[in-house]
Amino acid sequence: MEKTIVAKILSVMTVFFIGALLLPMTLSLIMEDIVGGAVFFLVFLIALIIAFELRNYSKKVVEDVNINIKDSIAVTVVGWFLLSVLGMLPYYLSGALSLIDSFVESVSGFASVGGSAAVSVDAFTPSMLLWRSLTNWMGGLGIVLLFMALIPQKGARFMIKAENAVNSERQLPRMRDNAKALLTIYFILTAVCAWVFIVLGADIFSGINHAMTTIATGGFSVFDDGLAHYKNPAIEFAAAIFMIIASVSFSVYLSAAKGNFSALFKSTEIRVFFSLIFIATMLITLDLFFNGDVNFLRSLHLAFFHVSSMISTTAFAVSDFDTWPPLSKGALLFLMFIGGSAGSTAGGLKIFRLVLLCKMAGVILRQRLHPYQIIDAKVNGKVVEDEIFFAAGRFFFATILIDATFAGFMILNGLDMDSAILVSISTMSSVGPGFGIEGAMSNYSLLPDFSKILAALVMILGRLEIFTVLVFFTRDFWKEKW
Repeated sequence: MEKTIVAKILSVMTVFFIGALLLPMTLSLIMEDIVGGAVFFLVFLIALIIAFELRNYSKKVVEDVNINIKDSIAVTVVGWFLLSVLGMLPYYLSGALSLIDSFVESVSGFASVGGSAAVSVDAFTPSMLLWRSLTNWMGGLGIVLLFMALIPQKGARFMIKAENAVNSERQLPRMRDNAKALLTIYFILTAVCAWVFIVLGADIFSGINHAMTTIATGGFSVFDDGLAHYKNPAIEFAAAIFMIIASVSFSVYLSAAKGNFSALFKSTEIRVFFSLIFIATMLITLDLFFNGDVNFLRSLHLAFFHVSSMISTTAFAVSDFDTWPPLSKGALLFLMFIGGSAGSTAGGLKIFRLVLLCKMAGVILRQRLHPYQIIDAKVNGKVVEDEIFFAAGRFFFATILIDATFAGFMILNGLDMDSAILVSISTMSSVGPGFGIEGAMSNYSLLPDFSKILAALVMILGRLEIFTVLVFFTRDFWKEKW
């Protein structure tokens, strides 16, 4: 691992972090929030010093130097921890949250989890609320692509893969140019979403904040009751549409922007994704209508919104789905675990892996019937290599293992078994609010401090898709030769 190369890229990340700080700092000055402005300025200076020292340490690195896989892993893991620590400072220095809660809030933002450690958003000034939304927005897609567009190309593919910004088919060979294109799409979607929210009745501040957290599938809100605060079905429906849009691979939008509209219809992953949305929406609609106390149209509206919210792992809620019938809750839990498409801002297992696991199960069953026959599985008309199957299986079982381990630690920390399991699944899937103690209308503030720290670590594991983080802490990673 070349420490100077890692330091150089981290300095670029820190510079973009500094740029993001200018927005809440400016808002503090406009609103004459002297304390908030001073806090953000202090964090600005701290980040500036870190960026300068990193840049100075790496000043001998040439512009077009190649980076290897170890450098990429180091940048990804260290970068996330660095941003999370810097991102917690505004909450802590302002006195809004404790040290542990500040760290959880920051990690939740950058990991696009959206589960808050604050009892109420009243603890935050408008500039702090804007900062929370920015961490969601940067964590969703922006931060990795912002510095990806400016770093050397070799090794960049692994870093974006670790961040889940492109799918496993390697459709984007010109990484830096495509990173800029994806950023443009991300900006446009955010701007359009904000405009729609404002036109439908949201005020400018909340509309912009909710647009950032919707496109990032993060779920932070400027209100304690989230989008339910508006009491506006049109805004809720629009949010559901944009959550779905953000859950589709951005590489598909890039292909469409280049004129390849067939990519929107040929992808097996997209067909499965929309099929799941339709089936789950109909199932929950009928369950709420026959077993709940709402009419059919309201049942359809609630079902569609929360299906979109859970499968996108945004976790916005306009109703306490923790009180819904068991069938509906089970469907939402399944969607929460699966998540959106690979290459989107959504978390979870990913639809692509679900497709691979189902294909693998089909191959195994057919081989039992025809043991001497060579059976290939195809996705999007292409034969899937065994290594891709194994990778999907490894990730699935690693997810189950980490969920179980995290739940076990929380049970030892005093949580009941149901709450521990549900919080574990929702945290690992980057969902945030789920069921039980950390339900649709609650957050991480009810967890014991030790469980909060564990939750923050699991958020990072889930966001970086497990193995990137685990490899970083192995003995082999730190050997001179790899």
